[in-house]
Amino acid sequence: MREAIEGVAAGVPFVALAPADPAAPAALLAGWHLMEEPSNERAFAEAVPMTGLQAWRVYFGLPLTGARLPEGGPAELFRLASEDAVLNVFAPVTEQAVAEFPAALAELRDRLPGATGPLGVFGGSAGSLVALELLARADVEAAAVVSPVARLAPVIGRNERLFDITYPWTPKSRAVADHYDFVRRAGELTAPLLLVAGADDDVAVREPAEALREKLGTELVTVDGMAHEFPPGTPEAKAVDAAFTAWFARRLRA
Repeated sequence: MREAIEGVAAGVPFVALAPADPAAPAALLAGWHLMEEPSNERAFAEAVPMTGLQAWRVYFGLPLTGARLPEGGPAELFRLASEDAVLNVFAPVTEQAVAEFPAALAELRDRLPGATGPLGVFGGSAGSLVALELLARADVEAAAVVSPVARLAPVIGRNERLFDITYPWTPKSRAVADHYDFVRRAGELTAPLLLVAGADDDVAVREPAEALREKLGTELVTVDGMAHEFPPGTPEAKAVDAAFTAWFARRLRA
């Protein structure tokens, strides 16, 4: 990957791609990957490099993935998700990623030359929860999400159909799902937001994305032939990259 920097900032693994002009001031884009393909920070950087932007693009590794897998590796992560996907995976991953971001951002502002410009956030699927939560909380200039989890509860329904299981909802897990309902919380998303969804993705993703688009009056790009994943190098990944690049080029200035 050309001009990629890999490291750890405030305990968070990351891959960073340099701006078009490394000697000039640059915006900073922070993103979080999917748990499906591209399922780690390096793969997300390869799939959606957003080349040509005058911005540092920083791809963070999600908690419980990659170098931060729980003891027992992928099998243990799968066990945790099978036991309670909401309380064992979605909630702690999102909460930790949001909580650790300010310190990681501050460190990267110091470490990456010229990274003094405005902040943008982006994410895919599980990573979109982090981006949307930060959009609701932080001083963000613009955001973009792909295969978005605009509502968590329907995505749990998707997993039920996908894995032929029944999720045991409890008051606690329903409270978490209610919190991660960004259609209900649309009023908190005040910065410009781009939504990108696959035409062949599950209705649990497509319908909430459309509902959020209607609430915000924002842009929704539908990628023909794409389901939920977009592995690096595929036409689907290139379409996502083009949409993100054009969006941030218009919305984010160094």
